[in-house]
Amino acid sequence: MLNYTIRRVLGVIPTLILISIFVFLFIHLIPGDPARIVAGEDATAADVELIREELGLNRPLYVQYITYMKGILHGDLGTSLKTKKPVLEEIKNRFVPTLTLTLFSIFWSVIFGLLIGIISAVNRGKWQDYTGMFAAVSGISLPSFWLGLMLVQIFSVKLGWLPTGGYGTFKHFILPSMTLGAGVAAIIARFARSSVMDILKEDYVRTARAKGLIQKVVVWRHVFRNALIPIVTMVGLQFGFLLGGSVVIETVFSWPGMGSLLIDSVAFRDYPMIQSEILIFSLQFIIINLIVDLLYAVLNPEISYR
Repeated sequence: MLNYTIRRVLGVIPTLILISIFVFLFIHLIPGDPARIVAGEDATAADVELIREELGLNRPLYVQYITYMKGILHGDLGTSLKTKKPVLEEIKNRFVPTLTLTLFSIFWSVIFGLLIGIISAVNRGKWQDYTGMFAAVSGISLPSFWLGLMLVQIFSVKLGWLPTGGYGTFKHFILPSMTLGAGVAAIIARFARSSVMDILKEDYVRTARAKGLIQKVVVWRHVFRNALIPIVTMVGLQFGFLLGGSVVIETVFSWPGMGSLLIDSVAFRDYPMIQSEILIFSLQFIIINLIVDLLYAVLNPEISYR
């Protein structure tokens, strides 16, 4: 296990280097001149050129990339072109709201998704199954931005129960987390249903029932644990998507997270901020995948890594 973990961690380094190269090249293909944006519309050509030289944008791309990577190795992600503050400081301020919202969303979506999936599988072909799968299909099909706007219209504008946006209290988490987690809960429900149905066909499940065990004991003691391995994979992937894919939701609810920061950075052509955020999103996916792989051995002792 330790050797496998070390190999996976070392494998992160070349992966991040390749990602950083692609991100760096892609960002410089975005239309627009960040020096012009920083200088303002009324700036002269000489002013723009002076700012371009100050930011290092007049140097060859490979020189800019090497300079950027040297800064990362020293813990310096650069300075934001928009706020003039260190990128690392800006990301620290925005990471906690995004992580908190993601954890809140994944918590309730996993609980409801598993319950709906298990109930649907155990009651296959009955009204519980049809109702659960209808809810799951609806959750997957509805666009997240539309769902968010509808929730705001109903619970904020019409009923006045919840705030329309912002960050601070528990009430501020409810609508964004419902919007962000709806699709995840639906995916987990469908995946859990399929996984549990496969386990229910196994011989040891029929043996447990033949011994006279009640349905609840069979499901929770013999079926649920063995069905968890593929479900954990799906939950881990969805957690990564939530961390990196909350851009639309944060914009709809004016959430001060990394998603809204990325939108603002793209609009301002803030190269250092965009590069750093995408690298962090990529690193999050890699770490989550590693954790999921290690959880396999915890859930199933027969799985071993060498």
